[in-house]
Amino acid sequence: MAEKSWEILEGACLSCKKCRLWETRTNVVIGTGNRNADILFIGEGPGQQEDLQGIPFVGPAGQLLDKMLTAINLTRDDVYIANIVKCRPPGNRDPHSDEQEACLNYLRYQLMLVKPKIIVCLGRIAAQAVISPDFRITRERGIWHDRKGYKIIATYHPSALLRDESKKRPAWEDFKSIRDMYQSIK
Repeated sequence: MAEKSWEILEGACLSCKKCRLWETRTNVVIGTGNRNADILFIGEGPGQQEDLQGIPFVGPAGQLLDKMLTAINLTRDDVYIANIVKCRPPGNRDPHSDEQEACLNYLRYQLMLVKPKIIVCLGRIAAQAVISPDFRITRERGIWHDRKGYKIIATYHPSALLRDESKKRPAWEDFKSIRDMYQSIK
């Protein structure tokens, strides 16, 4: 039954034309990882490498995310990784609000299928879509929220860490908090 539900999600995403992003995509980037994970990471949208490969977080930001996971004794096989939008915004720009809205039901469906206990929003776009539209990443990252049975936290997107080394220490503190929360719910 669960496998059929994933097939339904994939079919809906592959045939989606709810916004203009489908016109320029190479691949739909639905998600990757453990479909029964306790932790679900949410990014903003696919970049160039993700669009080419059809897998989220495979470029430089993904390589950094892998290292961050390893640092808290996790791998991609332990978590599920998705994005707010499933198609690459042109030029890697931020996804527009109508594009995010077009994809949010797919993300909700992923949450229903995976049933994570912890949601980690990677960056401002994901945090604004999941936690609050007026979320400020520099001010509110690292704070836990309880919503609809989920423990939710936001941290800097790995691409922001590649651009600004000073954000690595706060992100490391957030990841230690994620590790501690995960250990407390196991």
